[in-house]
Amino acid sequence: MSFEWQNQIIATDKEGFLQSKYLWNEDLAVEMARLEGIELTPQHWTLMHYLREYYENYDIAPPMRIMVKIMSQEYGKEFVNSRMIHQLFPGGPAKQGSRFAGLPKPKNCL
Repeated sequence: MSFEWQNQIIATDKEGFLQSKYLWNEDLAVEMARLEGIELTPQHWTLMHYLREYYENYDIAPPMRIMVKIMSQEYGKEFVNSRMIHQLFPGGPAKQGSRFAGLPKPKNCL
């Protein structure tokens, strides 16, 4: 599968994950989210940058519990909690968040 963006073809798998993580940039993330009806907010960006950093360090997407625990310690429970993360990424925080962040599909996602 693929979609056209800025006069280039962006190759994705059948679930919309980029075939090459090297294509990712923030403008592309905005377009990917827009295609799913989501306008990215500063909270989205904070979570996506965390996902990218975690993936870079561990070569795997963070489990939801670890993501909520670490981020709520850093930013406060009013900023990051499980309910809020699901509202930001209704398609699933790990799956949709990783997709918008340009990462591969998490292994624990169906």
